[in-house]
Amino acid sequence: MVAYVSAIGRTGVITVATRGRDGPGEVLVQIRGGSEAFIAWSDEPLPAGTSVLVIDERGTRTVDVSPWDDPLAGQA
Repeated sequence: MVAYVSAIGRTGVITVATRGRDGPGEVLVQIRGGSEAFIAWSDEPLPAGTSVLVIDERGTRTVDVSPWDDPLAGQA
């Protein structure tokens, strides 16, 4: 049995565009030492390739996401 690990606060990349409140897409989230696909909802449509932050969970494999620009990216 694998222990529950929350996706909230994790980052990911949209793999299937979201349509805002009109429908979900898919996000690949870095979690549990790897990457896992989740159904992704967002307030505004987000195209594939958008970096996102998981801000809430709607259930086991469904999350709410927001666009994310990592403030530490590129810093050594």
